[in-house]
Amino acid sequence: MTKPETIVYPVHYRLVVRREDTWHFTKGDVFVNLFNIPVVEQKDLFAVFGTTMKEAANELRRVNGGKQGFYIADIKDKKYYYCGDSWKDVKIKLQELGITRPDPIE
Repeated sequence: MTKPETIVYPVHYRLVVRREDTWHFTKGDVFVNLFNIPVVEQKDLFAVFGTTMKEAANELRRVNGGKQGFYIADIKDKKYYYCGDSWKDVKIKLQELGITRPDPIE
């Protein structure tokens, strides 16, 4: 069972938080690793998908003018989204993207 603030999403979706003038790329825990693939550093994960954290931050800045809050970077398909300023907004955006579904217990 997950905690209410837990969000589960594929590895190529990166949750990014904009605070003040800094982009914070969050690092989550691995939920499922069926092939026992080694966990890589975030910068290396971005490189696997042909981008960098700096390039992603530049694209995120264009999405909503760099407004503070939560963003999602799809580093596989090079798509970037502004979620809002709360965890609930992140969950809603992931549902809109077809990644998650509402918690039936909530």
